[in-house]
Amino acid sequence: MIRLATWIVTALLLGPCSGAFANAPATVDPALKAALIEAIAEADSFDDRFDAEVWLLDMSTRMRHYLPDERERLHFLRQVHSQATRAGLKPDLVLAVIHVESLFDRYALSRVGAQGVMQVMPFWKKELGRPEDNLIDLATNLRYGCTILKYYLNLEKGNLRRALGRYNGSLGSHRYPDKVQDYWYRYWYVKD
Repeated sequence: MIRLATWIVTALLLGPCSGAFANAPATVDPALKAALIEAIAEADSFDDRFDAEVWLLDMSTRMRHYLPDERERLHFLRQVHSQATRAGLKPDLVLAVIHVESLFDRYALSRVGAQGVMQVMPFWKKELGRPEDNLIDLATNLRYGCTILKYYLNLEKGNLRRALGRYNGSLGSHRYPDKVQDYWYRYWYVKD
């Protein structure tokens, strides 16, 4: 799914840009930059193997329509679970964001250059001094996207609607947060 809004989130949240569709903001939030650096440095793993396996089976059944190949689907879900858990996010919420952002297309590319399942802007690679990072790589894209979403959730003191608005660049509009929350509860929500 192509989104102009992905660029707008960059412009609104990270500072003014030098042009209408600049690749990098004039200033970058240093706390968000630090969170991304830390996330990239950490290894991914499941905290509780049994819970992860139960989650994988449940989500795999729900996701069959979107990723028909079981092996690809399980790899995708393991990565989502790992990166979401590492960031302190609910994996099912991350699935809802991905559903809205890219419809699970790891090769998604927006007209403004946002890449991958979570539609991450590539200026982050340069900003972090990691030009070799591949945002189409599932684990890399999820690590960046989950870290950014968690940062906005913390910034908004747990207000998910505002954090989703920031992530999408639509802070103040209800359309994107409503859509993510609708997809979350309709397709992916797992009761604690």
